[in-house]
Amino acid sequence: MQSEATRSFAKFIWAEPAMLELHEINSYYQDSLILRAVSLRVPANVRIALVGRNGAGKTTLLKSIINAGPRVEGRIMWDGAELGKTPTHQRARQGLCLVPEDRRILGHLTVFENLRMAATGARLRADVIDPETILHQFPPLVPIRNRKAGVLSGGQQQILAIARACLSRPRLLLLDEPTEGLAPVIVEALVNDVLNICKTTGCSLLLCEQNLWFSRRCTTELRVIDSGSIVFAGTWAEFDRSPDIQKKHLTI
Repeated sequence: MQSEATRSFAKFIWAEPAMLELHEINSYYQDSLILRAVSLRVPANVRIALVGRNGAGKTTLLKSIINAGPRVEGRIMWDGAELGKTPTHQRARQGLCLVPEDRRILGHLTVFENLRMAATGARLRADVIDPETILHQFPPLVPIRNRKAGVLSGGQQQILAIARACLSRPRLLLLDEPTEGLAPVIVEALVNDVLNICKTTGCSLLLCEQNLWFSRRCTTELRVIDSGSIVFAGTWAEFDRSPDIQKKHLTI
């Protein structure tokens, strides 16, 4: 007999076509298999957390979606069309936007110059949000607009990385470990920033995180990944009714 977790997983896999769909993908770094037959779907206007231990495959999954490193076997569909070998910059211009774990801030430029640079990567020129407008949507950045980004705190750099991503009006925001190394008070404030982005831009969210508190507040659904495989898919309420999932796949 199928467990509730298994039935939940099947429900999410076999639903109607979504904005993003991964079908049985395997991802490799050289000859090392990292992701194993991963299937995942992200509908429009949905916020999903991908949670798992360090090394479970979360970052590799995001990089596979955006074509930023791993060799991928299987099908990645975007708006019903297979992405195949579509390069990273073209995926970004179609509305996929990755905020990487290391943020990739241009440290020799100021905060405002980082925002201006991001405008060149917009998927449609008419869709670009004015950098000045974005700056004021993230009030902590206003007093430091002329400061070199390389001297910012970790929390300030994370806010800048997210603000930079918003300039191109992403349809799907891929957010990788945004709370890593941040103080609890910054993490709490970041919840509102993430939710506000999704509300004002209408984008979906795929959040990779280890922090369950943060993930729960930013999303309505989750997928649990362990050893490169999705082992649970469902809502947070369904997750709460499956304590064995957390004990087996998340507890260190």
